[in-house]
Amino acid sequence: MVQYPPRELLALLPSPFVLLERATARWGRGRRIWCKRDDLTGSLLTGNKVRKLEFIAAEARARKCTVLVTAGALQSNHCRATAAVAAQLGLKCELILRGEEQALEGNYLLSRLLDADITYVSRSTTGDEMTQHLANAVQRWAAKGEKALSLPIGGSDEIGIWGYIAAVEELASDMARHAIRQAAIVHATGSGGTQAGLNAGVLMHKLPADVISYAVCDDAAYFNEKAQQDWQALRAATPDLPVEPIKTITNDHFIGPGYGRADQAVFDTLAQLARLEGITLDPVYTGKAFHGMVTDLEHSSFQSDAADIIFVHTGGVFGIFPHADALQTSLQRVQAVNTPH
Repeated sequence: MVQYPPRELLALLPSPFVLLERATARWGRGRRIWCKRDDLTGSLLTGNKVRKLEFIAAEARARKCTVLVTAGALQSNHCRATAAVAAQLGLKCELILRGEEQALEGNYLLSRLLDADITYVSRSTTGDEMTQHLANAVQRWAAKGEKALSLPIGGSDEIGIWGYIAAVEELASDMARHAIRQAAIVHATGSGGTQAGLNAGVLMHKLPADVISYAVCDDAAYFNEKAQQDWQALRAATPDLPVEPIKTITNDHFIGPGYGRADQAVFDTLAQLARLEGITLDPVYTGKAFHGMVTDLEHSSFQSDAADIIFVHTGGVFGIFPHADALQTSLQRVQAVNTPH
């Protein structure tokens, strides 16, 4: 029995677990494709972020913090989710965003609507520079008599990864309910916390599953190392955890033009899935991972032999709106293919 740290009950759990019958027929090639609908975890559709924030918010409460401070891109799902949770709990929030004030849309619109204080920094700000910005923000709030908790990008640290350790326990129940003996768990990885949590959960709960992490930025070596570092940090804070390293499998072949940008093929897959299953992905995270998965299945290069594939839909639907032009092209292409001649 895994002993979890304190958590705030913010998410709508368990999230739905469904068989994608038409997607299976289209792309499965003899395997079943399931979807863990973590886009439906509630708290303003925060997806995977709210699972992490349940534990992070409990830590903020325990430390008697009055402010949550975090950082990311202008359209960051994590930043929007943090602002939503802060509002839900009556806390203040500061977001340090790469970019500049611009037209309100997507996650940026929602972060503003949720009354987050926003500090803009250069789009070229490095990770180390962002860490310093976060530290400076904590000091600014302290000067005002407020105690701030600094959250890393993506909520990806030894506290946040508990969210997906708990999610694996939920997946174990899903698999048992549908008599799934072995599975490949597929997801998008951008800051590494969900990846570390899923792999740690598979180890801790002894789940018969491989975790296939599709990178949306950086390379496989970075994510494999980051996940191990998060696991080591968790083990240092919780000495009774297993001593062996977690198993990581990262695929970095579908990053495309870079973070926040996608090839047209990703938009095409996104449009096809929406029409097949009524499920919307985003081109920044989930779209890249799903496209990578079905492409690997098509070319027999998928990195697991499991007959059942579980795609973890980690949310991010608001990230689709800034990409309307590229999606319009895909809608025209899909329509042309489906129109009888």
